[in-house]
Amino acid sequence: MASTQTSRRDVFRTIATSSYRGWPAYDTTGLYDRSSLGALEEDIWTVSSAWFAHEAHNSVDEFICEVPLKYTDLTPHDQYDEPATYAMRTLVRVFLLKEAYGWDHETALLEYLKDQPVIQQQLGFETLPDQSTLWRTWHCRFSPDLQETIQKSARTVLINANREGSEVPRDPLHTSESHEETSPTDHEVLTYADEIAEQVSHIAYPVFSLNRGDSCEIHPNAFWDLQTYLGLRENLAANEGARSFLYDSQRDRTPLGHAHRDHIRGLSIESVREMYHEALQRLLDRVSETEVFHRAGLVAIDTTEAKPFTGDRTGHEDEILGTKDGEYAYQWATVQLVGKAVPLVLDARPIRKGESRRKIVEDLLDSAQDLIHVDRVLMDRAFDSQHILEEIDQRGLGYVVPKRMHTSERAQAKRLLQWDRDRYVTDRKLHLGQNEWHETTLIYRRRENAESNDYTQYSVFMTNCRPGAVHFYNSRWEIESGYKSIKRFMAATTSKNFVLRFFYFAFACLLYSIWRAVDLLVQVEMTDEYEHTPLVTAENTLTLLKNETGIG
Repeated sequence: MASTQTSRRDVFRTIATSSYRGWPAYDTTGLYDRSSLGALEEDIWTVSSAWFAHEAHNSVDEFICEVPLKYTDLTPHDQYDEPATYAMRTLVRVFLLKEAYGWDHETALLEYLKDQPVIQQQLGFETLPDQSTLWRTWHCRFSPDLQETIQKSARTVLINANREGSEVPRDPLHTSESHEETSPTDHEVLTYADEIAEQVSHIAYPVFSLNRGDSCEIHPNAFWDLQTYLGLRENLAANEGARSFLYDSQRDRTPLGHAHRDHIRGLSIESVREMYHEALQRLLDRVSETEVFHRAGLVAIDTTEAKPFTGDRTGHEDEILGTKDGEYAYQWATVQLVGKAVPLVLDARPIRKGESRRKIVEDLLDSAQDLIHVDRVLMDRAFDSQHILEEIDQRGLGYVVPKRMHTSERAQAKRLLQWDRDRYVTDRKLHLGQNEWHETTLIYRRRENAESNDYTQYSVFMTNCRPGAVHFYNSRWEIESGYKSIKRFMAATTSKNFVLRFFYFAFACLLYSIWRAVDLLVQVEMTDEYEHTPLVTAENTLTLLKNETGIG
């Protein structure tokens, strides 16, 4: 099934990017379930993402009229027994239009169609249906599942159009219904958050295993409770934390600090990552139950480091690496959802000496793409490599990466300064070796309020998307912000054990992701919407997790 879906995504990506206007004929095939509404919803997301990324495509109405539905079998979702005047595919387009505009009644839809003869023609109407026909279509002819698919698909179209700067009929992040402008009280927030934090912790924690066997007297959850406890207290190491946990916890038996560390050391980097992946899969499944979360989005890849290591590195030179500040530290890489999505850390990995940035990017993207549909990738200039860009491009993904200025870029920036130009776009071929090249677009952009008066006012970005995609780069700061919170959740240690160090970081990433997932679920529960600014604070979540682990 997975390979079939991937095949269809590739087909539609080709369709969406191969034509400036209109869609080429789609050759239907029996390789997949043509009646699957889940597949239809996924395809509309994929096609609209590619469609609106093209400079010539900026109309939501035009997309809805032309999105290919020829391959879709809607018969199982047609609740009429007798043949009807209007085809299901045409009516699906009509109601995609209604949902995109957020009209509450069919009357507004019909009035709009009457005023838009071109839209009528594109939809294939010789005569328009009346209001009662449209009402019966939605309430009697369409199945509930098809109704839900149309509502979700219309919103994904708006999200992708909005991302590319196209004009949208309504804010895709809000429903068409009006909500009272009343702020929930702290008590209400914490009541919902308490219930949801319990649900989420029960979803995520069980996937972690220490392989201790079934006859152990201390329950395995006690180890994860202790690890959470260590993360909830600032600069609390395992031995001291285990002693405090013994008194604060409501458990009869708790692990000792050295036993806790020994069990973690017995894990492998690979097993920790597998457990983390499974936990994120469950977390995503939970937040995907809401209409505001889509398993697709913008991701950022970056690296971070622990506090500087000042001890003896002997025997650990491949793990405690030099930093740009001339110090040494353990280092990790992550891939995180950014932009308007809930900022979950999709994967984390340690960095060893000699590992190429290309290998790190490939590894993290493999994990991320297994969990969600990735639209674009943001990275800082440390990932300025034509081979990395080629890898991303070969996956069919977009990228935005700042370029380090070399001689030619400095010369161009000086000319732009002389001409007093704020922006400049040009194509560039980057050499891959053996007469192979990667084609990219360079965008020179003058920074506002730049402190310098020379060519350093300019930044240069590389992208394989249209030039306007550079504005997405502003979302990359969210991964930096996330690191600050993640390190707040980390347990303290002076151990040089590589697995232990990485586990502490990965578990902190999990606690951070749980916080952001709880916040999304609480917001949806209370307002039916999601705003990027958290309603549930990190401190709220820490308090609730203390209670959940029997600490509070």
